Amino acid sequence: MIQHVVMVTFKEDAGEEQIDELERLLGALPAVIPEIRQYDFGRDVLRSERSFDFALVSAFEDLEALDRYRRHPRHQEVLQLMGRICDRTQVVDFTLKR
Repeated sequence: MIQHVVMVTFKEDAGEEQIDELERLLGALPAVIPEIRQYDFGRDVLRSERSFDFALVSAFEDLEALDRYRRHPRHQEVLQLMGRICDRTQVVDFTLKR
């Protein structure tokens, strides 16, 4: 199982409507991308100086499934919006160990 974690900081001029749109687009992905095994996201609630503004935690069966997700046209829509409203993005993909 591959865990895909994304953390972002929004641009200062990113509006609530744009962030709401990001959440709407992300929320629709599990219904159209069958490779998604887990999909959780949300806004930061602590708001510390170390915090990012938003995070996504998702899971995929293997690297091939993650790659299909990354190339999916609906995911590409999300990336376009993120490019407009996100100042900083950090990503980590790792094999789940228990």
